[in-house]
Amino acid sequence: MSLRTDTFDLAGLRLSTGEGRRLELQVRIEPLQFGGESYAVHPLVDVKLDVSRMTGTGYALAMRFEAHLSGPCMRCLGQASTSVSVEAREVSQPGAGEDLESPYVDEGVLDLRAWARDALALTIPTQVLCRPDCAGLCPVCGEDLNVAGAEHRHEREPDLRWAQLSEIRFE
Repeated sequence: MSLRTDTFDLAGLRLSTGEGRRLELQVRIEPLQFGGESYAVHPLVDVKLDVSRMTGTGYALAMRFEAHLSGPCMRCLGQASTSVSVEAREVSQPGAGEDLESPYVDEGVLDLRAWARDALALTIPTQVLCRPDCAGLCPVCGEDLNVAGAEHRHEREPDLRWAQLSEIRFE
């Protein structure tokens, strides 16, 4: 069984330079706000974390997990769910410059929850749909076109810009 954690003490592994360890952890990811809607991440996410000790006090980190999201479809607003595979890498080498300092590692403690949430947010597909061929909502009446079908139509209103032309009488 995996250990449930939001933060992880990297220094507690007591790795020597060049040594690494693979860990299986569980983390809870809060719901994401995406496109103005909230998407829930199913309860605990199983994370595989690879930790390698670099020279000095640095660490090279790699994280992999699969997350299941659920929330409204971006076309029809019905229930949608999708699975997302996430892979992320971080380097934390304090004192070696801004590019080599991870925002998720502070004094040897990894904020696994924040890193997993940010990595998931960067991996979410641009549209979360109930199904790939979702027809969406009717732009006139708002009816779900998946239910209404292809025969759903509206009488077109005449274009008011051309209304004056209908009054012209040719004799």
